[in-house]
Amino acid sequence: MPSLTRAPKNARKPVDDRRTEFERRVLRAVEELLADGTPYTEIAVHKIAAASGAARSTFYRYFPDKSQLLIRMAELATADLFDAAETWWRADHGDHRAGVVRAIGSMIAGFRDHRYLLLALSEVAGYDRDVGRYWSGRVAAFVDVVRTRLEADRAAGRIDSAVDSTATALVLTAMVERSITAAFAANSVVTDAALAESLGRAIWLVVYGDAPCA
Repeated sequence: MPSLTRAPKNARKPVDDRRTEFERRVLRAVEELLADGTPYTEIAVHKIAAASGAARSTFYRYFPDKSQLLIRMAELATADLFDAAETWWRADHGDHRAGVVRAIGSMIAGFRDHRYLLLALSEVAGYDRDVGRYWSGRVAAFVDVVRTRLEADRAAGRIDSAVDSTATALVLTAMVERSITAAFAANSVVTDAALAESLGRAIWLVVYGDAPCA
């Protein structure tokens, strides 16, 4: 009688698990190929497939072209990065400036882990329509999270009534995105901790620096 607790030897992983495992291998492969400074556009599909241990036919089944590949890799690489920031914007901010510094620190750490891919994303988004549309949409979704919080704080009297929530959300998001990207692209001598502290302080002062109760 077969065991009820032991999986059959020929049991296969669920499709979702196999896809996730494959995508993680591809992400590692792409980042390794980018690490030596090779532009994303110059990395051939067959090299990515070989580095991830996949046949080209398998690769194309998941990713019809390199634009869609970069988009999916960016989704994987930025999931935790955006989550850290969005969590802070939805929190009660009882930890004051220290809280936003920690959130920005988490974003910077996530960027460092995937810096080659995210720098490539920033470059390709400038001229690839699909990649540019994806990234602008993702950033716009984050801007909306910030705008919603600013509107709630303004309505509750926690920030100055003159704050334009839409413009301020856009300014803060662009400041963080461009500052982190510029720091990594230029191999800046600024430490991650100093960058997090400076951005956190700037965000806190812009939002709460002239609050009625400040």
